Amino acid sequence: MNSTLLRTLACGFIAGAVSFVIFHQGGFWAATQAGILKASTWSMAATKPLDLPQLVSYLFWTGLWGALAAVVVPKTKLPAWLGWTLFGAVVVIAANWFIVQPIKGGPIGGGFRMPGVIVAPVVYGIWGLGMWLIYKALQKPLGASAAPAG
Repeated sequence: MNSTLLRTLACGFIAGAVSFVIFHQGGFWAATQAGILKASTWSMAATKPLDLPQLVSYLFWTGLWGALAAVVVPKTKLPAWLGWTLFGAVVVIAANWFIVQPIKGGPIGGGFRMPGVIVAPVVYGIWGLGMWLIYKALQKPLGASAAPAG
């Protein structure tokens, strides 16, 4: 594995995790404050199977999503900002609804209950856009590969 790819993956991981704390959780917090839905944000409740705080688990997984986005999104023909936004709003949401939820024993799409079925893709899209902003800020200092202009 070449060093540029490693830096790209690391930069994407950092972008995914940091964007989660700011944009993802901030988006769900704002939706909760507006009375649109009830979301548990920045939770330190233990998760299975390792009894890690939920926040730590999410930081790990959103970091992995960010690393994947850093490799996949530049291969699309979309402007970078749009590619990262759609990655969060479509790819990650689809994986969550159709893979993660059933694995955890929940219904597909969490039951597709309103307003979450609308709010979740919007917040995940904002998270994706946040990943792009953070990745863009980190790519030169960390020597990651450049995302397409956008």
